[in-house]
Amino acid sequence: MRPCLVQPVSGMGGRITLPGDKSIAHRAVILSALSSGKTTIDNIPFNNDLSATVTVFRSLGVDIEYPSGKGKGVSVTVKGAGPRGLQKPVRRLSAGESGTTMRLLAGLLCAQDFASRLSAGRQLSGRPMSRVTIPLRLMGAVISGKKKPDGEEYPPLSVRPGYLHGITYRMPVASAQVKSALLLAGLYCRETTKIIEPVMTRDHSERMLKMFGADISTVGRSGRYEVKLRGGRFPSSPGRFAVPGDISSAAFFLTLAVLCPGGRVVAEKVSLNPSRSGVLGVLKRMGAHISVRTSRDRFSRYEPYGDIEARHSILRGTVVRAEEIPSLIDELPILMVAAATAKGVTVFRKVGELRYKETDRIHSMCTNLRLMGGRCEVRERSGRIDIAVEGVKCLSGRKLRSYGDHRTAMSLYVAACCARGESLIDDISCADKSLPGFPEYMRAVSSA
Repeated sequence: MRPCLVQPVSGMGGRITLPGDKSIAHRAVILSALSSGKTTIDNIPFNNDLSATVTVFRSLGVDIEYPSGKGKGVSVTVKGAGPRGLQKPVRRLSAGESGTTMRLLAGLLCAQDFASRLSAGRQLSGRPMSRVTIPLRLMGAVISGKKKPDGEEYPPLSVRPGYLHGITYRMPVASAQVKSALLLAGLYCRETTKIIEPVMTRDHSERMLKMFGADISTVGRSGRYEVKLRGGRFPSSPGRFAVPGDISSAAFFLTLAVLCPGGRVVAEKVSLNPSRSGVLGVLKRMGAHISVRTSRDRFSRYEPYGDIEARHSILRGTVVRAEEIPSLIDELPILMVAAATAKGVTVFRKVGELRYKETDRIHSMCTNLRLMGGRCEVRERSGRIDIAVEGVKCLSGRKLRSYGDHRTAMSLYVAACCARGESLIDDISCADKSLPGFPEYMRAVSSA
């Protein structure tokens, strides 16, 4: 654990370039490993989650050059093994605390001709896996998790060779990770795999598969989103490309600029994927002064990106609708901080999925904001969870607890910067999961 003392800031300004979006980077590494030939990926984030994915593929016999660069974007070269070139691991594979690694690799490992076992760290071992194992078994996968008295499956996941076939699957819970796992398994099917989502989740896998030449199509209709993947057409390396900056990481800097008097920050070359940029829409609706300039190049045809500028603004409460949640699920903690000092009440609809992140983020955020003088109400009825946050004039510095969750810790850091008096966060090292060196990044654009 690494405690962090945070002093209130009096100003914030400058330009910041962040390491690549880890959701995109995971998928880039995976598809590069399945391609024939060499792929170079620039601005890959050097963090715990990406290290887990790289380590797994190295254990599967893939040659990956992943240089150290804590807190920075690095260039990674992957010498693809081809779709049938993965090797049986000599030791147990570990996803660490990366849910993306665990769920996406579950789909890929089911299609291999060798048995494997994918374990997890302490926190990830408590996250449910039936949502991915059940549809994979419908595809013919031989996969199982650790059964507990509640009937749910949890890591580790054991996988044996099976004959996969395409299915049509209506997802009961919107999940980009589950969708991506089924698409990776679908690459190895002769038939078409069709996935229907009630609400569109982040579509990085669909975009990346298109860039790597897969036979995939998407269509959005009223109330649902469909993806079709025709199996048997495996990834082909696009050569070299760069991963845009992580909008989830950028959200902390943009929000602090909005909350800090005189604040202004420009986050450069950040992902503007519509299925991920919901946080910008909510902040704008709350009155934030945010402007975007889109970049144009070959890669932006698949993954849009550009520069985002945020300036100090007076915020007001809003309602974050249930259909918006998938596009900003990771940004809900920092939006709760913004709501805590906005005028009026902000209501977040149907946010029960926050219970199943690295920690229960409903509990971690509400508990800490209340300690700082914030007003949070959790409304539970008929299996639905809403959160109402009423803004206060100013938060107060306190001893705060991260609960080992990177997004909770980073959100509390922003809250502490805007509070009256100093705050002590019990552990900031958990931020290394997504943005190593986070406090240093913050100090570079803020002044005490």
